[in-house]
Amino acid sequence: MRFFDAHIHMTSRTTDDYENLAKAGVRAIIEPAFWLGQPRTSVGTFIDYFSSLLGWERFRASQFGVTHYCAIGLNSKEANNESLAREVLDILPRFLLKEGVVALGEIGYDEITDAEERAYQEQLRMAVEYDMVVMVHSPHRDKKRGIIRSLDVAEECGLAMEKLVIDHNNEETIQDVLDRGAWAAFSIYPHTKMSSERMVEIVKKYGPDRIILDSAGDWGISDPLAVPKTARLMLESGIDSSVVEKVAWQNAIDAYGASGQIDAEGLLKTPVVDQTQLYADNSVLRGQAPRMDSPVPN
Repeated sequence: MRFFDAHIHMTSRTTDDYENLAKAGVRAIIEPAFWLGQPRTSVGTFIDYFSSLLGWERFRASQFGVTHYCAIGLNSKEANNESLAREVLDILPRFLLKEGVVALGEIGYDEITDAEERAYQEQLRMAVEYDMVVMVHSPHRDKKRGIIRSLDVAEECGLAMEKLVIDHNNEETIQDVLDRGAWAAFSIYPHTKMSSERMVEIVKKYGPDRIILDSAGDWGISDPLAVPKTARLMLESGIDSSVVEKVAWQNAIDAYGASGQIDAEGLLKTPVVDQTQLYADNSVLRGQAPRMDSPVPN
């Protein structure tokens, strides 16, 4: 079975994680821009970070046969530094239509402040202007109110609900998201957000339509293999393989495929890896022999 992790922060992970993802059947990932754990102090740090998502991380993934997409946006936490946020919002358009960018995100609310809402509104208007998918971060506290507000504001800004992905859902929020016609994504996390066991019960209750699995793997205690592990538990729990395929593969392609950036047929082909390639004179190798796959016959 193939897997698509639609939200994982590989900047925070090691190259070993890419290798393990590929071995577990993860063919594609989306890496959304996010808070790196320490406040940034100048717009140049955002420019370099966005550029790394479009460049080095995409290359690093390819060296293990994983297709890397990204989402670009000003995260909700750093939206509260309004002077810096203004500078970041000004430079965002130069990145949004780059190759490999499948969404504007992850954006939304953290503490549900006025500053966060202003940044969210402006980025939603950009998404409408550029006809983009939007990935929304839902707050860790007061999640239900934050998600309902995220849905309301997106609608007020004119974003089509089928282009809205609300992430970090739980049992309390899923019905609100589905009722509005948006996509409901779930981050499978070891100690917070959503467990694999709870996710099994959600899929049994709600079915697979407009539900997306992801790991949200980052610099904290998290599991980059959460999607294949949860899919395996679903199968062991008696959920039909066609349902598992939708939530762990096809729905991510359908939701983010609206960007026009995802080659769905290409993702079905066996990856061909050549680790002799370089990016800015760098490779992923540290003394080991490079992997060089033979071309796969058509």
